[in-house]
Order: sequence, then structure tokens, then C-alpha cells
Amino acid sequence: MKAVILAGGLGTRISEESDTKPKPMVEVGGKPLLWHIMKNYAHHGINDFVICLGYKGYVIKEFFFNYYRHLSDMTIDLRTGEHTILNSQSEDWRITLVDTGPDTMTGGRLKRVAPYLDNETFCMTYGDGLSNIDISAELAFHKQHGKLATVAAVQPPGRFGVLNIDAQHGVSSFEEKPSDEIGWINGGFFVLEPKAIDYIADDSTSWERAPLANLAKDGQMSAFHHTGFWQPCDTLRDKRELEALWAAGDAPWRVWDR
Repeated sequence: MKAVILAGGLGTRISEESDTKPKPMVEVGGKPLLWHIMKNYAHHGINDFVICLGYKGYVIKEFFFNYYRHLSDMTIDLRTGEHTILNSQSEDWRITLVDTGPDTMTGGRLKRVAPYLDNETFCMTYGDGLSNIDISAELAFHKQHGKLATVAAVQPPGRFGVLNIDAQHGVSSFEEKPSDEIGWINGGFFVLEPKAIDYIADDSTSWERAPLANLAKDGQMSAFHHTGFWQPCDTLRDKRELEALWAAGDAPWRVWDR
């Protein structure tokens, strides 16, 4: 099974970093967000990836092309240019890197990589969100309901305390950052059948608009409820929170052993 990762957006809300690299290459714990996401999929036995490139896609190509050099010890002979890898840290991954255009929308990127998906069930996610979602359980759920699409439903942590105010303007209760303040939202981890791509018109189609709306209208989408950790990395604040969790050895999304 393949996992498609959308990695072509601009990431304007974290421009402090995305001015020089694609958003999925923003680092947490010294590794790109993209790496963390792929490690989660690999933990569930999915090692075949199709990455949709766009903005500064060459940065992602360079990272994987030189992956084992980045992460391994080596000896280099500067006189001859020869080098020897001393201990390879490479992963058992197969990665297809596809340039899906700098301005293509999310649905258009998915449609462009359809020829690489072998007409089989596949996973899809974005390159900027970390979670400890149980991919294996989501796959089992998808196979059970038999629809074209499964979306992970999550409840994001609230950013603000909520005041419950009575008719006399008194505060009857206060909840600090309730997780259910806006209910369930699209968590960005999908399992899809190839026919779901037929709902995408062209490069200008945003996956989150007409395709998802029409899949739901046609009764072809089910929600897999994920109640564990989930956090996008949209801002510098988000990055710092994720870095703090990693540095403390308390990163909930780290479900892999090494």
C-alpha cells in the first residue's frame, strides 16, 4: 500500500522558516516534519510513499537523494573525493517524488499523482501535521465500511479559555482550553479508493472543498474518530510546542522504536 503526502504548499503562516524551505521540511528534533510523518506510516507497515512536490520541491529531493549521507557516519578522502559510509541509517522506504506544480491546489496534486498509485487503496495526508493516529485501525475501519473515503476526525486542543456567562453577566464557569469547543474536524489523515480521485476536476480543485463535500453528499465518506494526539505545525508557536515535547522525551506522535 502507498501513502500520498501533500508537500507542495507555501506555508505562509510559518514564513520565518518556509521562506527558505517547504513547510514539510521545517524541523522538529532535528528532523523534518515530513520524516516524522513517514516514520509513523512505516511503523504501521506502509513504506511506499508518493510525495507531491511544489514550492521549493528541490529541497525535498536533495534531502532524500542524500538521505544516507545526512544521517550516517562517513570517511571522506579529500584528495580523491572517495567516501566510505561507516554505519548506514537509511530507512527501508521507497519514495516517488513528483513535481505537481507550484500553484496546484491540494486536489489537483492528488489527481496528478494518480498514475503512480497502481489503482489500489491508498493513504493520504498533509506534510505539516503530527499525530499518533493508529493507521492500522483506520485501514481496518475503512475496509469494514466499504465506502470510497475515510477521514480521520479529531478534536483540536482549544487555544483559549471559555467563559460560560449567565443572564446577569456573571461568569458561571470557566473552562481552560476545552478540547471540544468546536467539535470534530478534518484531521487530514485519509484512506481512499482510486475512484475518490474522480471527484477532483483539475489543478484548481481544492480537495477540502468540492471533492469532500460531494463524497459526503453521495454517502461515500466515513469518519474514523481519533481521540489521541494531533497537532498541525502552522505557526512558529506550534513548532516550539512540538520541539519542547520532543526535547522532553514526551513526543506523543513518536510511536516507532528508533
